[in-house]
Amino acid sequence: MTAETSDSRIAWAARICFGLVFAFNVQCAVQFIAHPAGFMGGFGLSGPEGQLAVAGLGVAFLMWNATYPLFIWQPQRFEVLGAVIITQQAIGLVGESALYLQLGSFAAVAGPAIMRFILFDGAGLLLMAASFAWLKMSGRGRHRSQDSL
Repeated sequence: MTAETSDSRIAWAARICFGLVFAFNVQCAVQFIAHPAGFMGGFGLSGPEGQLAVAGLGVAFLMWNATYPLFIWQPQRFEVLGAVIITQQAIGLVGESALYLQLGSFAAVAGPAIMRFILFDGAGLLLMAASFAWLKMSGRGRHRSQDSL
């Protein structure tokens, strides 16, 4: 297998890993925006205010995912976006975990919903970080061999 073929496969692995997380994130965002009433109870919310809060969370999800398409399209060209995406995912995981630890008596209501975010974001972080590290390592080897010519 040539270095170019290997790099192409690694880039596709990164596209798939980041693409899976992106697809799930966008699906969640669209559901929160289109059907907020169905998710209010998981956060202990109700009424028009609860619907707006959940829909607003969906809009925020879409904003957080604006960096994904360029990276998925050309991961080697837009490596910096891969690092931004991984950083965003880590911030989300740490923030959700901190919120979960502060739930107290509210844990029975919001705990399961927040735990789903923690589990998904943790799995997504591992998946994306592993594929990104592989992408970075393949690029370093390629650049080193080109520099020595």
